[in-house]
Amino acid sequence: MSTLRPRTRFSSFLPLLLPLLLVLVFALHMRSLPQLLDFKLHYEHAPPDAVARSLVGSGQASMRSGQPGLRVDPHVIAYLSLPLFLATALALHRRTRGRRPFASKAAFALTAIGTIYLGGLFGMWTAFYDGLAHMDARDVDAGARTFAAMSAPRGAFLLTTTLAKLAFVGLALQGLLQWGADTRSRVAALSFALGCALFLAFWDLDNWMLVGSLLMLAGLVAGRRDESA
Repeated sequence: MSTLRPRTRFSSFLPLLLPLLLVLVFALHMRSLPQLLDFKLHYEHAPPDAVARSLVGSGQASMRSGQPGLRVDPHVIAYLSLPLFLATALALHRRTRGRRPFASKAAFALTAIGTIYLGGLFGMWTAFYDGLAHMDARDVDAGARTFAAMSAPRGAFLLTTTLAKLAFVGLALQGLLQWGADTRSRVAALSFALGCALFLAFWDLDNWMLVGSLLMLAGLVAGRRDESA
């Protein structure tokens, strides 16, 4: 019992790391308070020239200053947090499998499948940004054209992005399966599912997704308290 209790506590706290890290990721994207409070309804692509000029040559500058290696940016944090998607999905499956076993298994499977493609998406963005950073500063125009072609919403990029959204579809369904007779379980279900819905509705809009992460966190906390009650 002495070893089982710490493991149980760790497994109950582990899923909370996912929304906490996502909050960090989207907060790092925010450069000012007005940007945080500017809730747009449609994503506007950043001009490739501006992205290229902010990145091209920055990696070489870091190496000259004695800081070689992969750029630590929000995309890297998101990429490294991928196992937490599965940990969260597993925690939700454990909460809901008793009352709705088939639906819980199906939702967990959907989350797991979506996480595979989400890894591909995060990996692409990490490679984009790190690759541009290590281009020669004289090749900024070529970098802009390359970034525009690789991130255009078509082909393999569009396919990977679309399939990656299945992770949040599965999580939303898992969240809704927490719905029960008591108020706390309903709050947990609605809060978590709404947070996932904000990701799906406002994909790539960082402030909306930050709010979604906070709602996911609230849903997980409410569900955890429901377990301990």
